[in-house]
Amino acid sequence: MEITLGPISAIPPGEGRMFEVGSERIAVFVTRDGRVFATQAGCPHRGGPLADGLVGGCTVICPLHQQKFNLETGEPLGSYEGLRTYPVRLSAANQIVVKLGDNGAPP
Repeated sequence: MEITLGPISAIPPGEGRMFEVGSERIAVFVTRDGRVFATQAGCPHRGGPLADGLVGGCTVICPLHQQKFNLETGEPLGSYEGLRTYPVRLSAANQIVVKLGDNGAPP
């Protein structure tokens, strides 16, 4: 199932925003070079708000404890568990579209 979250223009380059989709919280990031990524919104370490984290290149740093994650793969760049990632794309109208699993759950 694909869910439209809103216009890409709502997220400045180099930042993230959190969206609630059913019972899921998803963080969407736009890198400075215009790439778009979607991950779980809470850091697996202590639930920090990843959408408020520092985005650099293809990584985000949790604002609470500086845990660093690869936005493309969700892999941690340290010793903690990785992030759940979601397929994301832009529609022809520049809307952010995130794909969830068939039952509304993450893929």
